Amino acid sequence: MHIDVLFEDNHLLVVNKPAGMPVQGDHTGDPHLVEWAERYIADKAGKPGMAFVGLVHRLDRPVSGAVVLAKTSKALARMNEVFRNKQNQKIYRAITLFELPQEEGTLIHYVDKDPVTLKAVAYKTPKPGAKSAVLHYKLLANYAGRFYYEIRLETGRFHQIRVQLSKAGCPIVGDLKYGAREALPDRSIALHAYRLISPHASKVAQPIDVLAPVPRAQWWELFNGYHKTQGKRR
Repeated sequence: MHIDVLFEDNHLLVVNKPAGMPVQGDHTGDPHLVEWAERYIADKAGKPGMAFVGLVHRLDRPVSGAVVLAKTSKALARMNEVFRNKQNQKIYRAITLFELPQEEGTLIHYVDKDPVTLKAVAYKTPKPGAKSAVLHYKLLANYAGRFYYEIRLETGRFHQIRVQLSKAGCPIVGDLKYGAREALPDRSIALHAYRLISPHASKVAQPIDVLAPVPRAQWWELFNGYHKTQGKRR
């Protein structure tokens, strides 16, 4: 898979992960993002063997978009602190099958992980073991029976966007696990980590602000002209 580098310096590597690629090794044995980054950094430096790569955060395999990788252990520790303390902003784009009640609003649920199905479960009221999950949404466009949303996460829970939109009656296109009617041809789901704003690993460096272009696929092409920070209804 072709991978675009969105930002790189001596401390960090930010890439646009393709849908379908796992961020790290799993039971499938398929090539993964960390492995790719290890080779990319080593080849660029002209050094034998694998370079150090620290995974700062994750995206689900069928989700595309911006992922931050650390090139040193010190940078990894610093970025882990940034993400743990929610000092960054993660902005997503999603295409859903149905429309939320308001054009702009907030979804609040309590999310837990089912240990048997390995799926997230969302509740409208507090439950033992479930953690609060908050996201903010804005409708950017609608076309051909599809609805194009900007999603801003306030919390970071397992499968949060997927399960919250599904619970609200708006499953993401292609997301069979959370209520979509049919799969997309490439087995991806229409969820993309579009923008990341974050403090840098080096406290004296400028903050990172990257945009990850949406995939070149027909379901995203429906909304050409809206793949910007601000959009308009169509």
